[in-house]
Amino acid sequence: MTSEISHKLIIFVKIGIMKGVMCKNFLRNAGLTGMEYRLRMKDIPASERPYEKLEKYGAEHLSNAELLAVIIRTGSAEETSVSLAQRLLSICEGNGGIAYLHDLSVEELRKIKGIGRVKAVQIKAVMELSKRISASIKNNNKVTIKSPADVGMLLMEEMRHLKKEVFKVILLNTKNHVIKYLNVSVGSLNASIVHPREVFSEAVRAGCSGMLLVHNHPSGDPEPSREDIETTHRLVNAGSILGIKVLDHIIIGDGRYISLREQGLM
Repeated sequence: MTSEISHKLIIFVKIGIMKGVMCKNFLRNAGLTGMEYRLRMKDIPASERPYEKLEKYGAEHLSNAELLAVIIRTGSAEETSVSLAQRLLSICEGNGGIAYLHDLSVEELRKIKGIGRVKAVQIKAVMELSKRISASIKNNNKVTIKSPADVGMLLMEEMRHLKKEVFKVILLNTKNHVIKYLNVSVGSLNASIVHPREVFSEAVRAGCSGMLLVHNHPSGDPEPSREDIETTHRLVNAGSILGIKVLDHIIIGDGRYISLREQGLM
C-alpha cells in the first residue's frame, strides 16, 4: 500500500467513517483488488486500534464503538471489529440507543450479519455483568429514599428492559436509608406468587422499619392492574401486623413509573 493511500486511510479511520463498503470502494478506486482491499485491524495505525488506545489512554477515552469492538474482538473479511461495532450501534440508535443491547437475545444478535454465536454470547455476558455491577454499587452505597423519584433513579435502568414481571422489596431503616433490595418473585403478580411470607421474611431478619414494594410491567406501561392494587392492600395489612410499614408500591415501566401512594391507591 502506497504512503499516499496509507495517509488517506488513516484520515478515514480518524473521522470514524471506515465502513466496509466505503473502504472497499476507496481501495478499489486506488487500484487495489481482491485480497488487497480487505481491511485488517493491523492495517490501521497502532495509535487508532481499540486495544492499544485503551492501554495507552484508558477505557474512558474510547468511543462506544471502540469499546464494543474490544468485546467482540474480531471483525470479518469485509470489515474490522470497529466497523461491525458501529453497524451494531446504528441498529441500536433506531431503537432507543445503546440500551437496546440489553433487549436483544442471543438468537436476535446472531441474525445480525457478522455476529455469530461467540460474539452474541460475549455481548450478552457483558450486558448482564454491567447490570450486576451497577446493582452492586447501588447496594453498597448509602441511598436514601425520600420520594418515588428516588426509587425510579435506583431501579429504572435495571428493571425497565426486563421481559418478565419481577417483584422486589426495598428494605429501609428508620432514616429511610436503603438497607438492601432483593427479588421476591418472578412472574405474574398474584396471590400464589407474591406471598406475605416471602415478602417479609428477609425484612424481619434485617430488622428494617419500613419497606417499598417495586415491580415492573414488561409492556412498558406502568398503569396498575386490579391484581397490583389487591396485592398491595394484602401486603400493607400483613406489614401492619408485623410492625413493618409498607410505605409505597412503585410500578416501573419503560422510562416511566407510577406510585400507588401518589395515586391514592393505598
